[in-house]
Amino acid sequence: MKYIKADYVFPEELLKEIQKYVQGELIYIPKLPEKRKKWGEKTGAREYLDQRNAEISRKFSAGISIDKLSETFCLSYDSIKKIVYSKNTK
Repeated sequence: MKYIKADYVFPEELLKEIQKYVQGELIYIPKLPEKRKKWGEKTGAREYLDQRNAEISRKFSAGISIDKLSETFCLSYDSIKKIVYSKNTK
């Protein structure tokens, strides 16, 4: 997060109104909900996990056991079960 001086961003009237409530303090102004990125979107982690889970589901559908998938993907038996029995798998 980058520090930005309020007098560079806000119109003078708005800055004076804000100063009625806070002076000389740091304030965090959150993004609007529609502008926020979901977990993993920025780094690509979500896409990677979705692809991995889809591959696990395909292999399970092709007859590979949960034990073998657990060993192959270095995940617990229960984690593989959650993936293969989930309705969200692509």
